[in-house]
Amino acid sequence: MQSNTAVFWRHDTFLGVCEAIGQDFGFNANWLRIIFSVALLVSPKVVLSVYLGLGLVVLASRLLFPVRAAAAANAGPIAPRADNDAATAELPIAA
Repeated sequence: MQSNTAVFWRHDTFLGVCEAIGQDFGFNANWLRIIFSVALLVSPKVVLSVYLGLGLVVLASRLLFPVRAAAAANAGPIAPRADNDAATAELPIAA
């Protein structure tokens, strides 16, 4: 299930940095979250500054290029459709 809410304002993300980067580059954001969490144990100041810096980059990219972000969010799988497919099927009336 996908939400139409901006990644910065969703209840299940912290600023939405990992989610936004994952959406932009087409990978699962959990991998980036794992990398950040392991690196956080080693050097918290560096990781937090990198995370906030990436947050500013993501915010700037979403503000400067909103059409691309909206198009990526609305893009879904397109199934081929045959000419004889109808939106609704006509059924005979039962006697």
